[in-house]
Amino acid sequence: MEEIEFYLDDTKESMDKAIKHLGIELAKIRAGRATPQMLDGLVVEYYGTPTALSQVSGINTPDARTLSIKPFEKSLLGPIERAIRNSDLGLNPQNNGEIIILSVPPLTEERRRDLTKKVKSEGEDAKISIRNIRKNTNEELKKLQKDGAAEDIIKSAEEKVQKITDSFIIIVDQTCDKKEKEIMTV
Repeated sequence: MEEIEFYLDDTKESMDKAIKHLGIELAKIRAGRATPQMLDGLVVEYYGTPTALSQVSGINTPDARTLSIKPFEKSLLGPIERAIRNSDLGLNPQNNGEIIILSVPPLTEERRRDLTKKVKSEGEDAKISIRNIRKNTNEELKKLQKDGAAEDIIKSAEEKVQKITDSFIIIVDQTCDKKEKEIMTV
């Protein structure tokens, strides 16, 4: 019985990680507002080592449509500028010798639709991940049954796993719906 509780707790924990990953991925999707998370995937060459932008500079949002990046060392202005230009962010950095300013343009209707498709895709990936976790847990429960666990206890545990899965799928849907509304709000 303790073993079954372990599998249920492990299942919840794994599904929680899938939700957190979804949140991280959705934060990277630009909704028309400037957020430091937009730059999370950006890597800069720092003394020959690829380093996260957030580790070599301070990133602020002076207003809803502007990001300012202040490198800890002035020699990083060029590499940061290059990294932004080479990224798929579609932002044009302006370097004033001290900081880099990024103006986030308002989203076009077509771009909003593309971003909602990306949100749906990320949501579907999270659901697939959650379903795979359910499948793995159910396989472990079947092994326990073969090893002598009572059938009714295993069936009860499988029902609990399904309820947990359903609740996490609802969280994914709610999270994605919220992000889509955020993107589609002009």
